[in-house]
Amino acid sequence: MKIAIIGYGKMGKAIENIALNRGHEIVFRASSDNPITNFDFNNCDIAIEFTTPDTAIPHINYCLENKTPIVVGTTAWGHKFSDVKELVNKYDGALLYASNFSVGVNIFFELSKKLSSLLSSYPSYKAHIEETHHTQKLDAPSGTAVKLADDIIETNASYNKWKLGEEEIPYCLDGTLPVASYRKPNVPGDHKVAFSSSIDTITLSHQAHNRMGFALGAVLAAEWLIGKKGVFTMSNVLNID
Repeated sequence: MKIAIIGYGKMGKAIENIALNRGHEIVFRASSDNPITNFDFNNCDIAIEFTTPDTAIPHINYCLENKTPIVVGTTAWGHKFSDVKELVNKYDGALLYASNFSVGVNIFFELSKKLSSLLSSYPSYKAHIEETHHTQKLDAPSGTAVKLADDIIETNASYNKWKLGEEEIPYCLDGTLPVASYRKPNVPGDHKVAFSSSIDTITLSHQAHNRMGFALGAVLAAEWLIGKKGVFTMSNVLNID
């Protein structure tokens, strides 16, 4: 594949390394000093985008206008997801979005949903989510934590919304799921889902050791997306029902 990397920071460089090792070619590296308008997208097969919430939508729009499928790892723009779906349909394009591209994290999502569903009939178990990332991460909670929270709300009758606590687990009334975000140096990404009762606690956790899992997942997603039309997620890539 001929890949355009949009966002050439730490993640962009990790994606480049994985893509080259898998025999792909990087034909463009977009950054704040080298915008995507400098590149002729007729010369690439797919774009992989990891930038900021403010720039993600313009990047998506530009790629779709230029008939280029795009894999998006930028988070915190989900409130505009319906608008993006309309753009994909308008341009008959292809987009794959994930809050986290790690294969392990996507399996973690499924385990968390299953546990939440099983405990929905046992309201004595109270859930909370904790996430820890490096101090350079712009959004809180992480997109991964938001998905974990949304999945619990969908599968567990005890919750209808979530509440963020920064550097602490927030106090919540019944019906509200506590989500705690911590920022520490040099942490690629840790997530924990816990259900506690007066008798015991059930905990699921995922700890990323580096960015390579995210980068590999993004490249796998790009390989999978070639030749397809529509809006997809990592569940489609991994064939998770």
